[in-house]
Amino acid sequence: MIEIPSDLHPELVPLAFLLGTWEGAGVFDFPGDEKCNFGQEVVFTHDGRSFLEYTSKTWVLDAEGKPVKPLESESGFWRIDKNRKVEITMTRDNGVIEIWYGELAEGKPQIDLVTDAVARLSDAPAYSGGKRLYGYVKSDLMWVGEKATPEVPLRPYMSAHLKKVVNPSEWAKDLKDLPDDGIAFFR
Repeated sequence: MIEIPSDLHPELVPLAFLLGTWEGAGVFDFPGDEKCNFGQEVVFTHDGRSFLEYTSKTWVLDAEGKPVKPLESESGFWRIDKNRKVEITMTRDNGVIEIWYGELAEGKPQIDLVTDAVARLSDAPAYSGGKRLYGYVKSDLMWVGEKATPEVPLRPYMSAHLKKVVNPSEWAKDLKDLPDDGIAFFR
């Protein structure tokens, strides 16, 4: 179920499906790098202004699904205009800064994005652009990313299936006038 917070900026309502903390796993595969399974945590928050704040952390998983080492981290700000055009500024831990543009699909919670500008620090890995697709499917967040470098044409390199993390304290703040013994609630 998609909830729309009362203090969410009205322009962001079409992006409300992204809000929250999401966790899951995916696959990383790009020429020149070791293919691996990864874990991921994605967080979308808002503070009432006209953007969502975004963070993503990924880590390599071993054969048993345990974290081994960090893979990639990124953070940024997501905006949407009145024509359902999405604009993102993003910074990655490897020294890459991107501007993404895309649009929200008509009638479904799905966003198609493509890089418009890429800036790299001198020691950042080769990278010339990317595409991403995010979709809200049966209450889960799924995404696939494509990447291009001067040596490798645009191709899929990461995808993940994420589930929303539910924090019971969020529910508790909405419950009022409960007895504090914890048992009377069940009587």
